[in-house]
Amino acid sequence: MSIEPFIKCSDIQHSLSFYVSVLDFVVLVAPDKDPASFMSRYAYLERGGHGVHLSQHPGDGVFGNVLYVRVDDAEMLYTQFIARGLSTGDDNLPGLCIPLTDQSWGMREFSVRDPDNNKLTFGQQLPR
Repeated sequence: MSIEPFIKCSDIQHSLSFYVSVLDFVVLVAPDKDPASFMSRYAYLERGGHGVHLSQHPGDGVFGNVLYVRVDDAEMLYTQFIARGLSTGDDNLPGLCIPLTDQSWGMREFSVRDPDNNKLTFGQQLPR
């Protein structure tokens, strides 16, 4: 089974830029260039064999969604995303909202917000 979330966006091109240039996703279905086309407000992206849908369509999700992404090496991703331009300043969208932290519940995590305030938390199980 594979679960693929729809992520609501207000500007498909702005969101694509963030997910591709900073979070290192690959575009498998790009928005149609014709603004009148239904597909001009949709994209499908993958990273590491896992997909997400970006959508500007009414009814496809809500702004401010929260996604949890389990990863093998949170520190490596954290460093990579910052090197790729993830903003670490206060109140910047898109950008880092929670720095890399070892949580009391046994996870090493960090969180980012995309251009539409959707939060993605990347977490790795700490050794027991």
